[in-house]
Amino acid sequence: MAEKSIAFESNHSGPIDTTHGWQKVTYAKKQKKKQAKPSDSGKVIANGSVVPGADNVFQSLEKHSDERRKRIAEQTAAMYGVDDAPVRLGLKHRSDDENEDSDAEGGRRGAENGAVEEKKKEKVKKPKKPKVTVAEAAVKIDAADLAAFLADVTVSYESQQEIQLMRFADYFGRAFAAVAGSQFPWLKLFRESPISKIADVPLSHLPEPVYKTSVDWINQRSYEALGSFVLWALDSIVVDLATQLGGSKGSKKGGQQTSSKSQVAMFLALAMVLRRKPDVLINVLPTLRESPKYQGQDKLSVIAWMIVQACQGDLCVGLYLWAHHTLPLVGGKSGSNPQTRDLIMQLVERILSAPKARTILVNGAVRKGERLIPPSSLDLLLRVTFPAPSARVKATERFEAVYPILKEVALAGSPGSKAMKQVSQQILSLAVKAVAEGNPKLSREATNIFNWCLTQSADCYKQWDKIYLDNIEASVAVLRKLNEEWKELSSRQSSLEALKETVKSFRQKNEKSLTGAVDAHRSHFRDADKYCKILLSRLSHGHGCLKGFALVLLAVAVAVGGAIMSQNMEDCDWNKLLVFLNAPQSI
Repeated sequence: MAEKSIAFESNHSGPIDTTHGWQKVTYAKKQKKKQAKPSDSGKVIANGSVVPGADNVFQSLEKHSDERRKRIAEQTAAMYGVDDAPVRLGLKHRSDDENEDSDAEGGRRGAENGAVEEKKKEKVKKPKKPKVTVAEAAVKIDAADLAAFLADVTVSYESQQEIQLMRFADYFGRAFAAVAGSQFPWLKLFRESPISKIADVPLSHLPEPVYKTSVDWINQRSYEALGSFVLWALDSIVVDLATQLGGSKGSKKGGQQTSSKSQVAMFLALAMVLRRKPDVLINVLPTLRESPKYQGQDKLSVIAWMIVQACQGDLCVGLYLWAHHTLPLVGGKSGSNPQTRDLIMQLVERILSAPKARTILVNGAVRKGERLIPPSSLDLLLRVTFPAPSARVKATERFEAVYPILKEVALAGSPGSKAMKQVSQQILSLAVKAVAEGNPKLSREATNIFNWCLTQSADCYKQWDKIYLDNIEASVAVLRKLNEEWKELSSRQSSLEALKETVKSFRQKNEKSLTGAVDAHRSHFRDADKYCKILLSRLSHGHGCLKGFALVLLAVAVAVGGAIMSQNMEDCDWNKLLVFLNAPQSI
């Protein structure tokens, strides 16, 4: 009770009573616990008073620690000497300080070094390699070095000409190894440039001595080895093409990837082989035509470039390749592509624009028993040159421009020869179908070609007689043409007698058909019979005139012979003989 009263009085001491009669009860035990709780020196406790002597709480501990350090120092001094211990102790403290300083300094230096390295990374750039063009690399090739290399290769691989040719390409691959792909963007060049600009790429940069050394060596290789090399080089180019097209599709910009450096050598070696041995391309033509990997618009530009190289060696080979491989594309699915038609026309226009092209091609119309332009190609040429009015395209006018020369080459040959008999019969079968297609321009041109067939072989009359009834409309057009241009065409016929017999056969067929023909065809048979009557009349009259003319010639020959054989040759009156020759003869 005494403790509670003391606490009460201490809590309520003061001059002014602000409690208004109210009393606050506290517990002394809780108050003592709060005061006994240790706190930092100079800190305020919960009731706001400062704890006295709080700063000396750890003095005894610190004093005890100092005494312990001194004892350790004295023991160390006794072991190592009086002056050594303090020094070591000082060194220890100093080393600690230095370690801290060095750590701080190391951190500063590390930061500075990092900044310097970043600056170096930003400033230091790899030196750019000098760009080497195709022309610069080609000039450095030495013809003597190439000749020595080829001689060594020929000896080393004497029985393996395919490897010899690969080593030949490898030589140029090393020569152009420094040429960057950007210096020879062949795909972009082939896509965007006309054939006239890519014809000499990249061969135009090669020195003449190097070219001569190369083609002379190529000339000694076999056709079989050269054919394998052409396909091997073309495969390399096709693989590079696929890589570039794949990169273009995946690229955001859609640009072309860098071309392989080795492609300069491939194009160069391929061009020299085709120019020196153009027939090699004809030998591999079946593979180019049948294999799917050589089909497509982008590959067509490469094939066209190859044909141009072959043209440089032999113009006839170039037209043969165009007619047998390139022109048939017009009749396929890709023929509707304007780019394909343009490329096909560029190629043939370049061939026909060569010096003396017409003379060379007409004289060489038949190559090793094969025609430069076969009947099937002539038929296709007819249809693209004379399409229906609604089917005309931009390329039609270009076909019309080159058609006359191509037709002349397709029909060139010796009339009556065995080869022309076969060709004329093939062309007649194609022409008769074109005549009846209902296209006026095509029908007119096909009729002219049909009549040409009749001038080449008498067998064509027999063939016409066999197909007469099935092609009555076309036959009417041909009979009409014969009547309208009889004076000109009669002198060209292979056999007037065969023509007369054929027309007689037509009349017999007309009479039978008129009795039982359908109304739709009856008018055609009437027209045909009308033209047959006129032709028979002309053939009979013309045949009699020819007999009379033959008798006149015989009489003249007898008279002249008698005059020459006369013993009184010197006294012969030549004026009387001339009067005799001019006098009308009765038969």
